Amino acid sequence: MERDSLRTGGAEAGGVGVQLVVRPAVLAAIRKHVEAAYPEEAPGGLLGTVRDDTLVEVVDAVASANAREDERRRRYLIGPDDVLALERRASAAGLQVVGYYHSHPDAPARPSAFDREHAWPWYVYLIVGVVGGRALEARAWRLSDDREEFQALTIGEGEPVTIDTEDS
Repeated sequence: MERDSLRTGGAEAGGVGVQLVVRPAVLAAIRKHVEAAYPEEAPGGLLGTVRDDTLVEVVDAVASANAREDERRRRYLIGPDDVLALERRASAAGLQVVGYYHSHPDAPARPSAFDREHAWPWYVYLIVGVVGGRALEARAWRLSDDREEFQALTIGEGEPVTIDTEDS
């Protein structure tokens, strides 16, 4: 299996009827960013398209600097200039900002209470678990409309995705 490919895991994600497709090159770029930023959280934007509210395709990831001045190992902030640049890049490419990604250093790829408090229901949130400096898994989430909980999205063929960290 090539290093940047998607590897499916168990069917525990449950999903919310939305399928997420992430190109292997996009995962490779995200992996590079989150591993370089370790042990701090690394954020970025996801550009792509939404089809019929059931399929989200991510075709580009745009790394952002973590603008937080404190708690950078457990928190991130994408500054307003980076958000504006992300929106402009999406518009110029005929794409949409479909979501955001960030890492969880030495923690699982599951949303925290802080993530829920700062998320918007219509975006995809790709969380990457990084352990000891290596990106191990990525899971996608969307906040429910009532903002009470994150729901797992199906990825690829309907299963969670793990970032393959084996060398090819």
